[in-house]
Amino acid sequence: MEFKVDNGGERIDSYLLNVVDKSRSKIQSLIKNGHVTVNGKSIKSSYVVRDNDLIVLDDIEEEVMTATAEKMDLDIVYEDDDVIVVNKANGIVVHPAVGNTSGTLVNGLLYHSKNLSSINGEFRPGIVHRIDRDTTGLLMIAKNDKSHECLARQLENKTTERIYWALVWGVIPNDTGTIDAPIGRDPKDRKKQAVTSVNSKHAVTHFKVLERYHNATLIELSLETGRTHQIRVHMNYIGHPVVNDPVYGRRKIIDDSGQCLHAKTLGFIHPTTGKHMMFNSELPDCFVNILNKLKEE
Repeated sequence: MEFKVDNGGERIDSYLLNVVDKSRSKIQSLIKNGHVTVNGKSIKSSYVVRDNDLIVLDDIEEEVMTATAEKMDLDIVYEDDDVIVVNKANGIVVHPAVGNTSGTLVNGLLYHSKNLSSINGEFRPGIVHRIDRDTTGLLMIAKNDKSHECLARQLENKTTERIYWALVWGVIPNDTGTIDAPIGRDPKDRKKQAVTSVNSKHAVTHFKVLERYHNATLIELSLETGRTHQIRVHMNYIGHPVVNDPVYGRRKIIDDSGQCLHAKTLGFIHPTTGKHMMFNSELPDCFVNILNKLKEE
């Protein structure tokens, strides 16, 4: 099984403990016996993973080695021979992982298209970037490796345009703001991220207030960096967590329809034509329903 590290800074045994269903002792045994490689080389359990490291673990059961095609009702916003732009629904995980190999966006994409890039391995065909399970909105999918490399390069060079909308608790007094605070794994809860100085990475989020309500604020956000759960962690850090966020929300969940965070706008240069492509999506019903409830307060 392959993993491409997108949030380095910790020991490889600790990293794998959070992504595979195995005990620490089993993971350390696999590393010791050469069943784990990083960028094609054997390593020790003390090795600290770095961004873009390719970890290969060769002791995962065969039945979870490949993703299978499943018929799904995908919201395809745009498609040609090189790219797909999909509007991901709430509750859909982007790609399979150990213990969750069915019902993901990748399963649906495999049914929809026979052509998807292979750069990120058989668990993540076509996937150039991700959003959380309960975050809705636009994603670009690569249908071949050439397109994947071009789109990934744009992400790395920060030339893509990705705008999010979020509904957060509390009334934000400033019309605009920037959160510049490092993010890493929460020292108190390894399944969460947090603003921390321990094994953290630089993270910057910009926001603009769109509308204020009695006890909530609708904001537009853009990211300079792409850390795991970045918007959710940063907004919680400044005391305005995303409404209905089950992990970082800190307040009573209104319902189980998903957090009020939506990847609304996506822009990029087409990998073949060189044309600037821009897409915009409407807020999903689950977001709008909660927004309307708070407007009435």
